[in-house]
Amino acid sequence: MKFAAIDFETANEKRNSACSIGVVRFDENEIFDEYYSLINPLSDFRSMNIRIHGIKKDDVEDSPSFKELWPTLHEKLDGHIIVAHNASFDMSVLRQSLLKYDLAHPAYASLCTVKISQRVWPHLENHRLHTVAAYHDIPLIHHHALEDAKASASILMKALEAQQDGDAEHFLERWLSSKANARRGYPKTGAKRKSGRESTKLFLS
Repeated sequence: MKFAAIDFETANEKRNSACSIGVVRFDENEIFDEYYSLINPLSDFRSMNIRIHGIKKDDVEDSPSFKELWPTLHEKLDGHIIVAHNASFDMSVLRQSLLKYDLAHPAYASLCTVKISQRVWPHLENHRLHTVAAYHDIPLIHHHALEDAKASASILMKALEAQQDGDAEHFLERWLSSKANARRGYPKTGAKRKSGRESTKLFLS
């Protein structure tokens, strides 16, 4: 199986305001491609978001818009299972960005490393990215899109290593099957945040 871990940072509370993206492509054992780009969201930056990721409007002035970047991103994501820490957020940013520019939305299978971490390491105090990364001694510059994507990729690989029966493929098939059987759809922009730890990244990835 081929995976693409992604992470978006956003300029404001709107999910179509992506200002950077990291993409890490990997298989069950190793990372084989890394990609990072700033994105000009063509929208205002909110001070709260700037404090989190440090990206300002001037930083993206000469960067491509999501529409301009999409052919490159599509090529990297095509044929891969999307992986993200709190995947509902990043998949929603992807969907809303495509809608913003009237671009077709491909059908991607996805895995959430928050939910996988909760299942594999239930004893952790919480399952935020920095907590799970620290537990596994995974280097992390939090809220840098590429670094967050690399950490998500590493967490999935650690989860696959932890399978006692050694059957990583069966583990993945169970997760993908459970998602396929669940109710499909993405959170709507402006929808209420879910309670609990997974909501921490909803608007401020």
